[in-house]
Amino acid sequence: MLLSVENLDVHYGSAQVLHNVSLHLNPGELVCIVGRNGAGKTTLLKTIGGFHAPSRGKVSFKGQDILGLPPEKVALKGLKYVFQDKRVFGELSVRDNMELAAFPTKEPLSEAVAKLVAIHPKMEKLLGSKAKGLSGGERQILLIGRALVGAPELLLIDEPTEGLAAIIIGQIVQILLSVKSKLSMIVVEQNLSTVARLADRIYIMKEGAIHREITDPEIIRQPSLYENDL
Repeated sequence: MLLSVENLDVHYGSAQVLHNVSLHLNPGELVCIVGRNGAGKTTLLKTIGGFHAPSRGKVSFKGQDILGLPPEKVALKGLKYVFQDKRVFGELSVRDNMELAAFPTKEPLSEAVAKLVAIHPKMEKLLGSKAKGLSGGERQILLIGRALVGAPELLLIDEPTEGLAAIIIGQIVQILLSVKSKLSMIVVEQNLSTVARLADRIYIMKEGAIHREITDPEIIRQPSLYENDL
């Protein structure tokens, strides 16, 4: 087992946001977490990634307890978080964005850039462009490329297709499927047709708790069979 989350409770002040959440991820899996806005999906990912401290519970990565580690140390252990807001260093070039990602991992810039170009060859022509001029889809691709620096074993990706046109969503799906052979992923996604194309397993969240786990591939490929659970 690559990742294990056990009995996780998270509070914001006096308000409890996550309630006794448990899940797991096996090597090579792509697991999707779905649920309506406010279900606790982003809070769950940020807690796993070290951005929130839980009130109770355990998070183990590769058999090691990572709970309480700051995000930068979690990342250096091979677990990277891709934020939902598509925020990049806008005044810096695409190449400079990749260099910033490469620096703490000590990965050569040429190798980091090669990873970005490999997942989307059109990014090669944009390496010298300021990141603030990228489209939403290009920013998402840059964020994924940055997360691949340093050979992580697990990516936590929050709403990668939010706000993107259908043709760009298709490109993002293909990118995620292309890197799936190299690492594992937990993807928060509300577009169920995208989930049906990506997921090996699904966790449905409701009101801060795991409502249902779906493991049957035939069900996963038919969102109509679980959309009423959201």
